[in-house]
Amino acid sequence: MTLGEPLLKLSEEEYCWIRDLIRNYCGICFDSGSKFLLEKRLSGQVRLHQLSSFRDYFYFLKYGRGKTEELGTIVELLTTNETYFFREDFQLKAFQEEIIPELVATKGKGGQKELRIWSAGCSTGEEPYTLAMLVLEGGRFAGWKVEIFAGDISHRVLKIARKGVYSKSSFRVTEEKHIKKYFEPLDGRQKIKDEVKKLVNFSYLNLLDTARTNLLPKMNIIFCRNVLIYFDHQSKRKVVESFYDLLATGGYLLLGHAESLMNVSTSFKLKHFKNDLVYQKPR
Repeated sequence: MTLGEPLLKLSEEEYCWIRDLIRNYCGICFDSGSKFLLEKRLSGQVRLHQLSSFRDYFYFLKYGRGKTEELGTIVELLTTNETYFFREDFQLKAFQEEIIPELVATKGKGGQKELRIWSAGCSTGEEPYTLAMLVLEGGRFAGWKVEIFAGDISHRVLKIARKGVYSKSSFRVTEEKHIKKYFEPLDGRQKIKDEVKKLVNFSYLNLLDTARTNLLPKMNIIFCRNVLIYFDHQSKRKVVESFYDLLATGGYLLLGHAESLMNVSTSFKLKHFKNDLVYQKPR
């Protein structure tokens, strides 16, 4: 939307239509006080598609050829995508220093030298690449098959993730030794090295689309940080149930620091590590 250009007006009826369409598509829920937010952030999209009203935009979202990609764009516009490498350090310490050694010991005993991790809601890729770097750091996985699956509902952020080229803002807490070891300079930015990139597989994924999530293999660890905060209760339950089904017995679910499964699920047990509290699928 051009600076100074007036907002298009969103009627109460149109707001309800678009709000419900978004909720049914991806689980993100808006209350009655969010009408102005949608009006402000989506007016530019209405004009971008050369439509004259939010009513026309609703029909485009429902029946248009580019509806899926546009809904992904809406999710970006209406949620916060702040992410950076090595975010929430205390949780990553639990992952690297406690969870990984435990899994190596238990799986190694049984001769199952495979590790699968899922970054659900991976945004522009900083989280799954961080996990890949931490896996490489330990040097524990020689002879193992390590796969990190990374999915997001936005095609735009997935394009950025696959390129693996990042500016300064992505490195706000990254130690210099990691930058030197796992990145190479490119036109004033930093490009992730192939040894990290080859561990991560990016794909488009809507967490509510259980038909697609069920196609994923059993995971040992699932990261879903700061995603469920946007969902309504019913959608949270559906997504968490799919996480439970996808986790191998004894596997771990790591949520954002402000998130919990209280009133959502009783299937997991809360395990106390030295660095963090983590949900585990009971053995």
